[in-house]
Amino acid sequence: MKVIATMALIFVFANIVAQPNPQKKMNELETATLGSGCFWCTEAFFLQVKGVESVVSGYSGGKVKNPTYREVTTGLTGHAEVIQIKFDPTVITYADVLEIFWNTHDPTTLNKQGADEGPQYRSAVFYHTETQKKTAEEYKIQLDKSGVFKKPIVTEITAFKEFYPAEDYHQNYYALNPNQGYCQYVIRPKVEKFKKQYASKLKK
Repeated sequence: MKVIATMALIFVFANIVAQPNPQKKMNELETATLGSGCFWCTEAFFLQVKGVESVVSGYSGGKVKNPTYREVTTGLTGHAEVIQIKFDPTVITYADVLEIFWNTHDPTTLNKQGADEGPQYRSAVFYHTETQKKTAEEYKIQLDKSGVFKKPIVTEITAFKEFYPAEDYHQNYYALNPNQGYCQYVIRPKVEKFKKQYASKLKK
């Protein structure tokens, strides 16, 4: 079933017009800010993807300035755990990024990913440009129509306002803490599955 879902996602992706802008310089990077549950997992995926130059875990979408992890985990600040990606759009398009984003979490569960519950774990796209907004909204509509997911997608698509990097110990967490229990039993199986599904998109 997951293989079918993945193929359907790729089919939808292929029908989204999101080609790199030929006017951009080769070294000009684009930014994507995405929330899909615990940022440790999402960061571990995107760090391996070709064209992704950097991934920073942090917080977006809230009402408190410079929130701490402890504050965000209360669910009262309004922030989502997110990653902010800098990527080369001549190597990987924004639609490519969204394909990976929607295929590596459950976008049909409101404020919940697995055992993690609360608004800080919500599915969210914080768009930086009108082009990103259009691409994300069209992609979401096509996914709902395709029936890839049995329930409606509840991913929030909102204009980006501010991003606050998480504390240093959250950055590159999986690579730096491979023997930690959560990394071993939750993140590692997801990463291994991801590497098989997206082998052609990974860095050498």
